[in-house]
Amino acid sequence: MKLTRLGHAMYLFTSKGGRRYLVDPFFDMNPGCPDAYQTEGFIKSIDTVFLTHGHFDHASGLEKVLVHNPECTVVAQYELAMVLMQEGVQNAYPLNFGGTLQLDDVAATMVQAKHTSSYKETEGTPIYAGESAGYVFTFTDDHTVYHSGDTALMMDMKLIQDVYEPNIAILSSSGQFTMGPKEAAYAVKNLLNVETVIPSHTFPTKESAAQPETLEKLLDAFPVVQSMMGRDDELAHELAGTNTKVLVMGYGEEVVL
Repeated sequence: MKLTRLGHAMYLFTSKGGRRYLVDPFFDMNPGCPDAYQTEGFIKSIDTVFLTHGHFDHASGLEKVLVHNPECTVVAQYELAMVLMQEGVQNAYPLNFGGTLQLDDVAATMVQAKHTSSYKETEGTPIYAGESAGYVFTFTDDHTVYHSGDTALMMDMKLIQDVYEPNIAILSSSGQFTMGPKEAAYAVKNLLNVETVIPSHTFPTKESAAQPETLEKLLDAFPVVQSMMGRDDELAHELAGTNTKVLVMGYGEEVVL
């Protein structure tokens, strides 16, 4: 399978069979998403979208997806899925913690995360969107990946490891709104037993941004982003000397796992 990082927490899984699964669409105001992945052609190629929660930097690009790909399945936590259905999303698919959606070549299980969730909070009064979630993606004859979503450190990660046995983890590690490198490293050392960990929820620097001008606009609108920029290597430093490989992915980079 292939994994492409399209933003601070936006990832594209491409299975062996060529199916494309996108986690947390965030297109506009995303300094990490190259132009090549914002085209109508790319968006039409997405088979399923998975939302971890409703915050703008995870779900605001959903409208763009549905304009070009209205029949795309959108998987979301129950309350958020209900909101989307009321907005007319054709194929919103609700899950809740412990629920599994079986697709052609992956079983996607929604797991708990410790984080808040609201929807369209930057457009007016925030809409309650249930609780945030993570996912375990069990690919047929391939890797099992734990995507933590936005989360604080939690003992539930031990249960997730014991039950689903992921060998790869994508962990939020930016601090500020999620656990930081220290907490993510603790999770890897004490709660998870993965071979590879990928830092997530960090923002690019001006040098590493796929969209430098977008980064400047984002910083003007949300100066707090500054505290989450360029922090991927901190997790690698925290895990130096361990048996876990830290895979630091560039923005727009595709790797074969």
